[in-house]
Amino acid sequence: MKNSLRSSSASRWAAGLGVAALATLIWRNRRGSFELTNRTVLITGGSRGLGLVLARRAVAEGARVAICARDEAELTRARQDLLGYGGPAAQVLALPRDLTSAADVQSLIAEVETQLGPIDVLINNAGIIVGGPLENMDVSDFEDAMNTHFWAPYHAMQAVLPGMRARGAGRIVNIASLGGKVAIPHLTAYSASKFALVGLSEGFRAELNQHGIYVTTVCPGLLRTGSAQNADIKGQHEKEYAWFSVADALPGFTMSAEQAARRIWNATRRGDGEVILTLPAKLLAALHGLLPGTTTDLLAWVNRALPDAGRDPEASERRKGYESKSAVSESFLTKLNRDEAMRNNQ
Repeated sequence: MKNSLRSSSASRWAAGLGVAALATLIWRNRRGSFELTNRTVLITGGSRGLGLVLARRAVAEGARVAICARDEAELTRARQDLLGYGGPAAQVLALPRDLTSAADVQSLIAEVETQLGPIDVLINNAGIIVGGPLENMDVSDFEDAMNTHFWAPYHAMQAVLPGMRARGAGRIVNIASLGGKVAIPHLTAYSASKFALVGLSEGFRAELNQHGIYVTTVCPGLLRTGSAQNADIKGQHEKEYAWFSVADALPGFTMSAEQAARRIWNATRRGDGEVILTLPAKLLAALHGLLPGTTTDLLAWVNRALPDAGRDPEASERRKGYESKSAVSESFLTKLNRDEAMRNNQ
C-alpha cells in the first residue's frame, strides 16, 4: 500500500514537472502581435554574426531589410545570403557606414527611409570587443567602445524618433550584453560601454512608451555566433584568445545564434522591456542584483585564473582573434563556434 502511494505521488510530481516544462517552453517562445511583414527594419552590424541571423529571420517574414557595416565585401556577401531567404521579391539594402560618425548615421537613416520607407524597427547591434587585462588597455580602447556601443545607438535612435513619434508606433532594440549588467574581468572597456548602453536604453524606454514606441534592451550571455575570431585581443594574445574562444563555445553555457534571434524577435514583437539570454547569464545578473559586492569579489577570483598581463612591447597591440590562434583555440573545444563562423559570414 505504501509503495503504491509513493508511486502515485512520484507520478503526480513527474506529470507536474512535465506540465511546468511545457508551460515554460510555450511562454519563452510566445509571439507578440507586431508582425514584420511589409515593415522596414534597419539592423546595424548586420553583415555577420547575430546581426545577420536577425536579418535572415526578418527577410524570411517579409520585411524590407537594411543592413550596415564598415566592410563592403562583407556587406556584399551578406546581401546575397539574405536574398536567398526572401525570394525574388525580397528588398534588401546593404550600406557601408562608419557608425561612430554622427553624420554617417544620419545619412544612413535618410537613405534607408528614402529607398525602403519609414523605419519601423531599429536594431542597434553593431559592436566591438577588446579583450585583455586592464594593464594592457589604454584610453583609445575605452573611447572606441563608447563610440560604438553608446554614441552610435544614441545617434541612430535620435534620427528615427521624429518619424516614429509622428506615426505613434515603433520598435527599437538595443543589443547590450550580460557585460552591461555585470563587469566581466578582461572585458572592462566593453563592459563599461555596455553598462552605458543599458542605462541609455532603459531611459529611452521610460520616456517613449507614451508615444507607442517600445524600446527593448537585450543582454545576451555567451552566444555561438562565430564572432570570437573578430574580437580584438591584447595582452598575451594566444592565451587570451584561447580562453575567450573556448568560453564562447561551451555547450550548456552558450546559446546558438538562431535561438537567440528567435527570442529577440519575439521580445521585439511583444515590446518587452528587457530580455536576458542564457540561463547562466540570468543567474549571474540576478546574483549581482541581490549581492553586487559579493558577485564582484567572486569575479575577482575568476580573474586570478585568467592570463596575466603581457609584459613585452607587443602586449598592448590589438590583434584579431584569427591572428592569435593556438592549438587550444583551434581544438575540438571550439568547434561549435568555428562552425557558426562559417555559417554566419565571420
